[in-house]
Amino acid sequence: MALYVTNTLTRRKEPFQPWNPPDVKMYVCGVNLHGPAHVGHARSYVFFDVVRRHLEWSGYRVRHVQNFTDIEDKIIARAQREGRSLEAIAREYIQRFLEEMDALNVLRAHHYPRATEAIPEMVRIVEGLLAKGHAYVVDGDVYFRVTSDPEYGKLSGRSLEELQAGARVEVDPRKEHPMDFALWKAAKPGEPSWPSPWGPGRPGWHIECSAMSMSYLGEQLDIHGGGEDVIFPHHENEIAQSECYTGKPFVKYWLHNAHLRMEGQEERMTRSLGNVVWIRDALARYRPDGIRLFLLSSHYRSPMTWREEAVAAAERGAGHLRAAVEAAETLLRRTRPSGRTSPAAQRLREAVARYRAEFRQALDDDFDTPSALATLHALATELNRLTDALAKSQTEAGSPEDAAQAVEEAREALRELGGVLGLRLVAPVPASLAAALRRLLDEEEALREVDGHGPPELVLDRVLEARQRARERRDFSTADRIRQRLAELGVSVEDYPGGSRWRIRDGT
Repeated sequence: MALYVTNTLTRRKEPFQPWNPPDVKMYVCGVNLHGPAHVGHARSYVFFDVVRRHLEWSGYRVRHVQNFTDIEDKIIARAQREGRSLEAIAREYIQRFLEEMDALNVLRAHHYPRATEAIPEMVRIVEGLLAKGHAYVVDGDVYFRVTSDPEYGKLSGRSLEELQAGARVEVDPRKEHPMDFALWKAAKPGEPSWPSPWGPGRPGWHIECSAMSMSYLGEQLDIHGGGEDVIFPHHENEIAQSECYTGKPFVKYWLHNAHLRMEGQEERMTRSLGNVVWIRDALARYRPDGIRLFLLSSHYRSPMTWREEAVAAAERGAGHLRAAVEAAETLLRRTRPSGRTSPAAQRLREAVARYRAEFRQALDDDFDTPSALATLHALATELNRLTDALAKSQTEAGSPEDAAQAVEEAREALRELGGVLGLRLVAPVPASLAAALRRLLDEEEALREVDGHGPPELVLDRVLEARQRARERRDFSTADRIRQRLAELGVSVEDYPGGSRWRIRDGT
């Protein structure tokens, strides 16, 4: 089965065929840096993380870009209110956001451009739109002329008249049409500004993403993603200005996730209303796998409600998956394969093949994560059934030696498929070990460059990556020393053909 995605632009499910396979150019709208991110943001970034992971698992080469909006009205207002610079505020919330995404096991984008770094490209696009008659200048402001684009409104599926009737448009007699939107804003007293052919000013919101996406991915993208709240006006305006500028289709597939809201409320979770749960606070109460499992338990195009009991249940579900992995590992540490296969082990092998196919089918069907999670739980149950029977020496299950190979294959499948959903499926690192790990990074010269931010599970992954780099350059003494230092902390390192994995020894 080929991958099918629901394209907001065409309003139908379509086979996924990128412009230049196997390369996929994906741009996801990032956070506005006027404050911390909340779990509604996390829903979007966890979903697009799964999109990227599934594409890469399927053999595509994804180039992922996600912007930071570091210049707009709310950031300026916060800077003025707190007497701080825009740069200080942006730096604070970028660092916090990246740490929170690391904790949630969201793969970092290949590039995180900031709006203030793309001003020259924005100016070039505005100049091009003016030259083609798609924009006009009024008192140092530059507006996009919506009537110059006969396809304006195609993403939201509404005519210009319908959009105008449903929008809250500030009356500005200087505009040719009420729906014309700002590409460039003339400077105001006390606000930051940049030089331009039309006088000092700053960019409008929509032009930022066109400039940043084109700078890193070119004029045509395969996937452009974001929350459904930015379909109009942000993405509608992005399409208009980008296609009028280049004369080419801008994006092949537009993907939008539905809202997350608080229990008992109809409004979506948003910082302006204050009806939010900050990601940092959620991580203080729940493990990352539990949060991810909750966010993926509903289809991305269905609205969700943040309920504490539902998140707690998701955490228990993640524990079920993790327990299956750990039980299998306990059995395998005491068992060596015999070369024979019992009937029960053969049934497990057949179940692994079946569930692997069902898992792929689920994600290939417009990223159906609820069905994919159901498949993971079914696989974990099958694995548990056999490991429990072997642990109790039930003769119908065969001997542990005769089932070891099948158990190992099922464990690896559970880890692999869980990884496509971004689930780590590892036990939490004790606080004492986390503190010792930080000391190790300071003491071991070969680990000085390892990023110590984020959850200790992630830091351990980075330590193993540093050890793997040492092995690849044939510096085996360093690799062995890192392994020995980890062993002293109670962490075992197991090497496999595809890399290494860590495990906390019993009693650590």
